[in-house]
Amino acid sequence: MSANNNQYSLYHILVASAGNLVEWYDFYIYSAFSLYFVDAFFPGNDPVAQMLSASGVFALGFLMRPVGALIFGRIGDRHGRRKALVLSIVLMCAGSSLIAVMPTYDSIGVAAPALLLIARLLQGASLGGEYGSSATYLAEAAPPRCRGLYSSFQYVTIICGQLLALTLLLFLQNIALDDASLRQWGWRIPFVIGGLLAIASLWLRRDLSETTSFESMRYDDRRGSLRALLDHKRETMTVVGLTLGGTIAFYVYTTYMQKFLKLSVGLSAVETSWVTTFSLLFALVLQPFYGALSDRVGRRPMLLAFGILGALCTTPLLTAIQHAKSALAALAYICCAWLIVGLYTSINAVVKAELFPASIRVTGVALPYALTVSIFGGSAEYVALMFKTSQHEEWFFYYASASMLISLIVYAMMPETGNKLNIDG
Repeated sequence: MSANNNQYSLYHILVASAGNLVEWYDFYIYSAFSLYFVDAFFPGNDPVAQMLSASGVFALGFLMRPVGALIFGRIGDRHGRRKALVLSIVLMCAGSSLIAVMPTYDSIGVAAPALLLIARLLQGASLGGEYGSSATYLAEAAPPRCRGLYSSFQYVTIICGQLLALTLLLFLQNIALDDASLRQWGWRIPFVIGGLLAIASLWLRRDLSETTSFESMRYDDRRGSLRALLDHKRETMTVVGLTLGGTIAFYVYTTYMQKFLKLSVGLSAVETSWVTTFSLLFALVLQPFYGALSDRVGRRPMLLAFGILGALCTTPLLTAIQHAKSALAALAYICCAWLIVGLYTSINAVVKAELFPASIRVTGVALPYALTVSIFGGSAEYVALMFKTSQHEEWFFYYASASMLISLIVYAMMPETGNKLNIDG
């Protein structure tokens, strides 16, 4: 089933994005609920050490993202974006369902954290495939002068997935269950819901139209392999460089921020959830606004603004959050940070899609991005906690600032991509 670009409707965009939402909800409930299930898999008396272990598993899950990117990139480039989108959601469903029924450390000993790692590896492979497939689909389905706006919905749904996880957490914390119940069995609820949402998303994606960019290619031109990607070395290295600072910034203000607010700022678990929720709502509103802005002013000026402001302001902002006197003050500082980070998150997917030809686009978007996120994004939380345990937490602030400075150099050297009216070739 295919359609030309003028026939793509809001339905196509929402269906493609809905699967992305479910994927990231499933991935982030691990982070949102880790404060409650950490005792079930990593028993001990030191909360920082326990969270370090849980964060280590979170980081290891990222190691599978390049594998998933390569596998699903090949599927997406050779057999269609739609097929890759469908198969990635199946794999995510398997990982989430496994965690939902998994025995704890008290029942099966060290096999419990081992199984938890396997489930996270499945989810990591799924996300590795989802990112490139959905970014490519949204960019190819969009009208030429609205690609920034349409593609911004990828991070809208990523943030919605996190918000859904946090909303469920707040509901269970404040209304449905007490703290003891959450720690004993309540943490399984979000993983059950995640499996059910994945099934619903799979049902919606079954009739998703293929993009004309893919359909218009001859079969012999559908490349999708690591060897083919090596013919685009400059574009590949550009993706690595532009992702480095952005991915660290994104994970600092999403997954790690929960731990930072609780362990460093001293907020309660409930205050942490509320601050994170409202800051993500603010970030959500920014994405389409910034995406539409990029269609007018170009992608490169916005990336340059992110690089400059990120390099200069990250350390002062994280220091201000660390010394915040109230939850409201912490929220204000985080929202200021999102005004900067949103310049990257809203457009990074479309920039990558515009760099590559259709024949290698899914692999080109997914693989170098996944490698960079695996090394730097997935480890951000772990590195931050290691600095904290060594009594040098502020070193992480400089580490994040330096990563954005490196990306700034790439932004200064890369071409403008938003002026391409036709990306079907």
